[in-house]
Amino acid sequence: MARAEPDGHTLMAVVSTHVANRYFLPALPYDPLKDFTPVALLTRNTMVLAAGTAQPFADLPALLARARAQPGRIGTGSTESLSSFIGQELARRAQVEMPDVQYRSGGQLMNDVVAGHLPVGWTSTASAMPHMQTGRGRVRLLAVSTATRTPFFPETPTVQEQGIPEFDLPGWVGLYGPSGLPAPVVERLHQALARAFEDATLRQRFAAMGIEPALGPGTALQAAAEREDRLWAAAAAAGHIQKQQ
Repeated sequence: MARAEPDGHTLMAVVSTHVANRYFLPALPYDPLKDFTPVALLTRNTMVLAAGTAQPFADLPALLARARAQPGRIGTGSTESLSSFIGQELARRAQVEMPDVQYRSGGQLMNDVVAGHLPVGWTSTASAMPHMQTGRGRVRLLAVSTATRTPFFPETPTVQEQGIPEFDLPGWVGLYGPSGLPAPVVERLHQALARAFEDATLRQRFAAMGIEPALGPGTALQAAAEREDRLWAAAAAAGHIQKQQ
């Protein structure tokens, strides 16, 4: 992709951890911020903190209070680098010790939350939805990772609302072209995306997948990527993530 002709015929869609790769992998043959042209920010993916209703805490402050009383005893489930980072960043900012418990999928994580084997876990709205829709009352959502509430679970408060200021860690999907993609081509692509995002079928598909459409220009994607890079860089400098060998 980095070596493709900048003619608008070769594009790539990436998730927000696109910029995190250089902090996890030994080496990259490209710079995730400089070697591509940002075309559009496409969607936002809010992560939710799920807990079983049998757990002895009903909200985030109560969870954190219990974690302070029992350092290292309450693990936080995750499924990939973003949810792992969110869990560890929450623990760091709240000054509590909550070990990361890694799962292969959101389905497995949620099954253990329901069964009571896992106290809490960060996962996508899509993974949480089936358990919240059954009406069995076995899952409680304690918080969302973004600065604003998600329309999928509007009653679930943000981490910021519960005492951790400036906590805003969404997942997102962005569209890039090769470096040097001409501005008129970028504009034409963005206009096509705007028309596509008006399609009711596409929006219904987004809703079914737990994805929030968030179409924005290339400048919005660049800003999101640069913010992610600052967060990952700080986490690496603090020793919270290590490069793979």
